[in-house]
Amino acid sequence: MTRELHKLREIQLDFLKEVGNIGAGHAATSLSKMIKKPIEMKVPQVKILPFREVEEFLGGSEKIMVCIFFRVEGDAPGNLLFTLTIDSAKKLLKEMLGPMANQQDFFSELETSALNELGNILAGSYLSSLADFTNLKLYPTVPAITVDMVGAILSFGLLQVSQISDFAIVINTTFFEEQELVEGHFFLIPDPESFNIMFSALGVPWE
Repeated sequence: MTRELHKLREIQLDFLKEVGNIGAGHAATSLSKMIKKPIEMKVPQVKILPFREVEEFLGGSEKIMVCIFFRVEGDAPGNLLFTLTIDSAKKLLKEMLGPMANQQDFFSELETSALNELGNILAGSYLSSLADFTNLKLYPTVPAITVDMVGAILSFGLLQVSQISDFAIVINTTFFEEQELVEGHFFLIPDPESFNIMFSALGVPWE
């Protein structure tokens, strides 16, 4: 049974990797137009991770991260997070805003707005790609951004919004802009019943 489950998840990961690559391509095109510079995005890794391991995956409960949060609504509701380290967020903002980027440790109102717009582009691209593959209606809510410890983000942010699934879909996203390399993580955390809805639509039921 364990071997069959492992094989099933490998099939699911193949679908999700393809979804991620198409979404990254669409997002790269949109970002390139926005900053008027060529940008490349790749999806080097996709995982289905037990939710209890997400905190450790991000570097532990006390690691400070930038998190852009969306509630996913539609046929397979859930939560969507895009996380970046402070350093990675600053690198992206420098490319997006140029001399208007804040050199301080905190984020200005303009930078917060830019990060929300970045989140909108990425979330829209990935969810559109997933919706195209599954023929499900999926759309993100208005983003909310926070800078906090990983433990606080997961404990207070997600748990107050919805019932948490046992698993999260992790899509590692790498940005290339000339010689700069920035890595972020997408976490799609479907509501418990949504996992089977999504994978059944892909032809590979979760259960």
